[in-house]
Amino acid sequence: MMNVSQAANLGKATISRKSIIGNSLIQVSVALVLAFSVPTALFWLSGWILLEDARINVYIGIAAAVIVGHYFFRRLIAFPGARSSSYVMPIFSTTFLCVVTGFFFLRVDYNRTFIVAAYASGVTWYFACHFIGSRARQRRLAVVPLGKARKVNRIPNIDWMWLHDSAHMLPECDGIVVDLHANLPDQWERFIAEQAISGTPVYHVKQIEESVTGRVDIEHLSENSFGSLIPGLAYIKIKQWIDVSAALVAGVILLPALILIALAVKLDSPGPAFFWQRRVGYRAYPFPIFKFRTMHHRPVESHDARHSAITRDGDDRITGLGRFLRRSRIDELPQILNILRGEMSWIGPRPEACALSEWYEAEIPFYRYRHIVRPGITGWAQVNQGHVATVEDVNDKLQYDFYYIKYFSPWLDMLIVFRTIRTMLTGFGSK
Repeated sequence: MMNVSQAANLGKATISRKSIIGNSLIQVSVALVLAFSVPTALFWLSGWILLEDARINVYIGIAAAVIVGHYFFRRLIAFPGARSSSYVMPIFSTTFLCVVTGFFFLRVDYNRTFIVAAYASGVTWYFACHFIGSRARQRRLAVVPLGKARKVNRIPNIDWMWLHDSAHMLPECDGIVVDLHANLPDQWERFIAEQAISGTPVYHVKQIEESVTGRVDIEHLSENSFGSLIPGLAYIKIKQWIDVSAALVAGVILLPALILIALAVKLDSPGPAFFWQRRVGYRAYPFPIFKFRTMHHRPVESHDARHSAITRDGDDRITGLGRFLRRSRIDELPQILNILRGEMSWIGPRPEACALSEWYEAEIPFYRYRHIVRPGITGWAQVNQGHVATVEDVNDKLQYDFYYIKYFSPWLDMLIVFRTIRTMLTGFGSK
């Protein structure tokens, strides 16, 4: 932890370097210049000729791929835990592939070599931005140590500077953190107003906590970015249409594999291939969820429903094949049927068994609010925390769910998709 005097003696070079490299307009402008100039220079040095019609087409296509990719990239890395280097290639590979696909179906002239060189130049530039930015320094924030801002130092990966006197000059920093709901003395209010007027960002302490941790602390019902308790209704409708369309396509493509997995489950251990359980879903209505069976088939007593619904570390009920299915999340694929029935989404808070949901509702305030969106096969809590069992862990998980509800958007869903792929490959959070 550094104080104000120590921070004031630090140089401004790293701050300038990071702010320039991280500037959105500079990033996309340099990316466009490189995407056009590098392939052009390569063709000129090699003596290759690019026809006029093809040149116009590839210039338009490259510009579209870079600008759209940049927009998606900036939206994704704004969320907590989104490492920019992890999403450079997936995003720009997708946008450039869409451009090439469009050229193919529209039957227009283009040059693959030129486009590949432009793609490589753009991706290299964005990786360089991440490398330079990450080497600069951690985010540095000044703190007005009043109210809940006094506990802000528990948030990791930030250089905190304590402002003990409003009369002192503000050191070089990325912004000021203050509890705007606290009863601040007049001199501190004048100081904050002056800094805001001079262009220094002023953040409410809860805003910083959410942006860094990816969780919404449960003090009152969470609002979304429009100030409503209900997430954007338009996106809820659009998302359901996308969910059902994707489920239809995935169901047809994966049907042979699903049949083979079902046969493998039957051969691995006695019992049915599928497991179903009543869980609490959208608007708190119970529904039957479908999964591949991953545990030994045993009858469950009604008085033991809550205990048997909890999966623990090293649970001896899990079969050999079941452990692989759970680690890879393949056991969740039969929930495609739940999506087609309108009971679930691809992305959302995970639905809990009815017995567990009743228990959590009795112990945790506002738990029921998580049912305001459709439950999902994967979600923000799953990619950040994984499987949980205790009430304390569920409280943390609920904060992730509330973050998802508050920032409900296609950009957060896209980030969850990318991180789910990584989760499937690593087995993070499985039991």
